[in-house]
Amino acid sequence: MSATSIHPIPPGGQGASVPEERQIQIHLRKIPLLAGLAEEEIALVKQEIRVRQYSKRDIVLHKGGHGDGLLFLLSGQLQVVDVTKDGRTIGLRMLAPGDFFGEIALIDNSRRTASIVAISNVLVGFLPAATALHLFSHSPSVAKRMLQHLAEKIQRDSEFRSLLSINNTSRRIYTYLVLMQKDKQSEPGSPAVLENLPTHQDIANMINTSRETVTRALTVLAQKGIVQKEASRLIIIKPDALQELVNSS
Repeated sequence: MSATSIHPIPPGGQGASVPEERQIQIHLRKIPLLAGLAEEEIALVKQEIRVRQYSKRDIVLHKGGHGDGLLFLLSGQLQVVDVTKDGRTIGLRMLAPGDFFGEIALIDNSRRTASIVAISNVLVGFLPAATALHLFSHSPSVAKRMLQHLAEKIQRDSEFRSLLSINNTSRRIYTYLVLMQKDKQSEPGSPAVLENLPTHQDIANMINTSRETVTRALTVLAQKGIVQKEASRLIIIKPDALQELVNSS
């Protein structure tokens, strides 16, 4: 298993460098985008990647910043957010360990169109633009995964726009949970476990409602036995019943 030790991030980066005494190893092949790299490409990434740590609520990337590299979430959870003209924060999507971000601004050499906020303590890997672009153009496995990622991103964005168009707030919340459970089920109709569930406020920000509304909706689902709430996760016990609420609300 290829692994690399922590290095300081290049000058001008944000966040705090991981102290050298913390011997955290990054297993590069556990990062889906890098899993198919040849050994010489893994060696290049190992040499160039830098790691930073951020605390909860730190801004990892600022909207409008230049696309100077590709970033990987190594641990923790991030939220992609935008701020409206009237100052409201809108959550766009969540990022989990193994996800990468910053690719659009990097590919077209543009400014970042959203900010990234840590919603827990996180470790983030930074791969400089030149190295990332080299992989995009020279590694078939990276190019294929990038195309798959962009196609999935377009589909997710379309689903999310449809969600935001729902007038009934309870139905928006139920639909959000259905979207979250998609990749968490072993087979259709089976229970789904949503680990590291965002806070009620984070969910509210994402679907344009209030924290109190989210709390009430989840309480109703728990009372009906459709979900089971735990400290940092939600178990969707009856996915079919949840889907029925989406269809009937």
